[in-house]
Amino acid sequence: MITKWTLNEHANGVLEVEVDGDIWTKAQKKVFNNLKKQVNLKGFRKGHVPEALIRKQIPSQMVYEYAAEEVANEALAKGIEENKLELVARPTLEVKEANDEKVTLVFNCIVMPEVTLKEYKGLDIHKEEVNVTDEDIEEEVKRIQNRYADWVLREEDQAAENGDQVTIDYAGSIDGVPFDGGSAENYPLELGSGTFIPGFEEQLVGVKSGEEKDVVVTFPEEYGAKDLAGKEAVFKCTVHDIKYKELPEANDELIQKLKREGVDTLEKYKEVTKEDLTKRKEQQAENQFTDALVSKVTEDAEVEIPEVMIANEIDRMYRNFENQMVQSGFTAKQYLEASGQSEEDIRNMMKPEAEKSVKTSLVLEAIVKAEAIEASDEDVEAEYKKLSENYGMDIDRIKQLISVDNIKYDLAQQKAIELLKNSVK
Repeated sequence: MITKWTLNEHANGVLEVEVDGDIWTKAQKKVFNNLKKQVNLKGFRKGHVPEALIRKQIPSQMVYEYAAEEVANEALAKGIEENKLELVARPTLEVKEANDEKVTLVFNCIVMPEVTLKEYKGLDIHKEEVNVTDEDIEEEVKRIQNRYADWVLREEDQAAENGDQVTIDYAGSIDGVPFDGGSAENYPLELGSGTFIPGFEEQLVGVKSGEEKDVVVTFPEEYGAKDLAGKEAVFKCTVHDIKYKELPEANDELIQKLKREGVDTLEKYKEVTKEDLTKRKEQQAENQFTDALVSKVTEDAEVEIPEVMIANEIDRMYRNFENQMVQSGFTAKQYLEASGQSEEDIRNMMKPEAEKSVKTSLVLEAIVKAEAIEASDEDVEAEYKKLSENYGMDIDRIKQLISVDNIKYDLAQQKAIELLKNSVK
């Protein structure tokens, strides 16, 4: 076989493979033998028609066409190996030329795009220092107080304040016409919680029990229900009662309600809370540092991403979305109907993230190649062990589910990220 690779724009290229000799001869013979079994001529028993007559019934072009398909996989494999190609989609096949002696196959391919890396080592990006303040700890104590707070009914002449809970009936309309999902009775709404659309809760601050009030708001342009997005609505509200939150005293007794092992005093709670907050903030700082570093390197790099790679990533993301809906007790179809969106809308929203994800992977792969990064067998075994412990599964089962190549790929990318982090100024 003779192969020839021509790379064109946007990671598209043409692989031309000429197949001749025994491979082509045997393919034609195999196809002809299969086809001749289907030939029936009057006066001859099936399978006993002379070959000379059969050849008149089977056009050479038909034999060439089927024989080309017969050798296509082997020809493609040879072309990929000789030209060191990384395909990102199944190529299309054309037969350029065919005769008894040879066939020339043309594969239209989309390959892994070339990445032009800019400066990726020694960048001036740093991790933020972590500092847990007394205010941070007091905020956590306040959160516990809120958890065990009591709602106390306000006097009838007392106005609602931000943070109060108002029990209301409401009925929404647009241009005087009620809309689905726009009304409820005896709804407990905590003012300032951000439960309702912007502007709604703020207009109820100052109302009193028994009062009626028209709340006028505009639905956000990006609101899920398209028939409501961007439109002004009037909600006729009737206030039944108003409650304020009475916080319990922050003391040992409150902390003991948490039933947290080894933590039975307020002082001990503040101590462990500081440790927990420090760990959490350190992890957040580490994540932000990593994201900023990888984003900078990715943004600076130049690469033309084939649309098929983005489409494949969107498919993966949409499958995850469907799974998440199922875990939430809904189907994707139910979510789309409730939100007034189509599958195409969701996929279009996913596209920017998909493009970023694909480009990030390509850039990290380019760094792996540039730095000759590899994952050792010891690294792979350690990762399998870690996954086994994390998921509580037998390590052999993990190995069945995740291939060595996938583990090596992920580990190499992780090492590329560590290289970026260790090289900052």
